[in-house]
Amino acid sequence: MTDTARARKLADRIRVVVAETLQRRIKDPRLGYVTITDTRVTGDLREATVFYTVFGDDEERAASAAALESAKGVLRSEVGRQTGVRFTPSLAFVADALPDTARTIDDLLAKVRASDEEVRKTATDAAYAGDADPYRKPVDEDDDIATAAAVDEDNEDA
Repeated sequence: MTDTARARKLADRIRVVVAETLQRRIKDPRLGYVTITDTRVTGDLREATVFYTVFGDDEERAASAAALESAKGVLRSEVGRQTGVRFTPSLAFVADALPDTARTIDDLLAKVRASDEEVRKTATDAAYAGDADPYRKPVDEDDDIATAAAVDEDNEDA
């Protein structure tokens, strides 16, 4: 069983090596503005998953994915050369869903803010449904005697 700290360190190093190699060595015209967001390595250090985002539309994302797949061998060689591990992990590139998730969350927060504003507007003109103070208050002794007498009369009538 390998140390998770070692796997984390290797993942961070792979992320840096892949990003630098994409910037300096890979000259594929299909490769757009790619950002390496995260890297995860399995416990046995044999496989690495590299998460990336691409700035642009769906066509540019597809072209960048194809460019990354074709450059996988060069990137793996560079990772092996710079990390010095016994077995160079195989690389798998996965488009990161983080920007889409963030956009969805932003849309939901905007919807909630609008709903809160609508509730706030209706609450400013609202009035209580019943009394202004719905809680019972202590009753004076004179009121207690009158209430008890009324209850006694009701019980006698029944």
